[in-house]
Amino acid sequence: MTATVRGPDRSAAVAGVGFTPFSRASRCSVLSLAAEAVAGAVEDAGLRLQDVDAMGSFMVSDDSVPCVAVSTTLGTGALRSVLDLQLGGQAPCHLVWQAAQTVTRGDAEVVVVYRALNGRSGARVGSMQFAGMGGQYRYPIGYGAYLMYVGMWAQRFLYETGQGPEDLGAVAVSQRTYAQANERAVRRQPLELAEYLSEPYVVDPFRRSDCTVEVDGACAVVVTSLERARDLPHPPAVVASGCYRAGPRPGLDIGDHLLWEDYTRNYTSWLRDELFGRAGVSQEDVDVAEIYDCFTSTVLMGLEGLGLCERGESGAFVRSGGCALDGRLPTNTGGGLLSEGYLHGMNTVAEAVLQVQGRGGPRQAPRHDVVVVTSGALMDGSALILTTDR
Repeated sequence: MTATVRGPDRSAAVAGVGFTPFSRASRCSVLSLAAEAVAGAVEDAGLRLQDVDAMGSFMVSDDSVPCVAVSTTLGTGALRSVLDLQLGGQAPCHLVWQAAQTVTRGDAEVVVVYRALNGRSGARVGSMQFAGMGGQYRYPIGYGAYLMYVGMWAQRFLYETGQGPEDLGAVAVSQRTYAQANERAVRRQPLELAEYLSEPYVVDPFRRSDCTVEVDGACAVVVTSLERARDLPHPPAVVASGCYRAGPRPGLDIGDHLLWEDYTRNYTSWLRDELFGRAGVSQEDVDVAEIYDCFTSTVLMGLEGLGLCERGESGAFVRSGGCALDGRLPTNTGGGLLSEGYLHGMNTVAEAVLQVQGRGGPRQAPRHDVVVVTSGALMDGSALILTTDR
């Protein structure tokens, strides 16, 4: 069934972002991390905490804190809308799009979307057992960790598209280069392809540098009306389009992908036409891409799924320097989740906002009128198109 795509509706914008430091041991409660990031985002937007009248967030199991707890801690205005999702990396773009729709409908005026967790010193997704309805079939054969699931997809994707280790490595090297210019990044040491290829496998085809770095921290963004954002300190990052999509038979739980028909394509292939059609732009218009990268393979799949590269050509594109700051499509300009830190993609959205606003500092892309950003790895996920105010 094809979705009905309405035309562009650029009436909401992201006005501010907030971060805590990213670390391997915050020694703080998740609530305090969330409060720090939210307060920072509101201050960055030039607003008051009392202006906040809606919030959205997400968690995996119970690794974070709900919106009302953060609102209470900070003393925000009375909340008119709250959206707490039980989702992982699929959620950030989806929540920002819902926040934009909330503002457009007039259901709230200032919405803060955040993600907070002690993802390194607390519960770690990389070692978590996802005890969903399908777990009884996976665990007895030792198939229980998320990197195993993504590794299965990556193997098939590489085989079917004729790509290999050098293509995965090119992603890791490219993003590490960006991370060296990002003071928040946890992994900032230089990485060469030869060094990458010498690393032992964690789960075939993934080496250590193919895998995201888990951190403690929080990140938040503020969404308000475009009209209001124009009067605030930073240029608006206009929310031109957004959508969520779960392809056919997306599974009983986060680890169940047995009924998915094609492991060489993820959710990006399913939402592409709706995403670009709603924004009224094409792939050729995109200046910057911020692609969800829990593993290197998801960057290649995202570039191809969104139509930013032809089928089987994403690795060659990255190897040629196409994703570099002076390349055709600067990609994951903050170093990505692979090097900056795994905030489940909330920091990926925040980096997209900074690029649109022209606040990327030494990693600022020269052209940044249209930025596409994705959230999620496999069967389901979401995406946004952010633009300058034009």
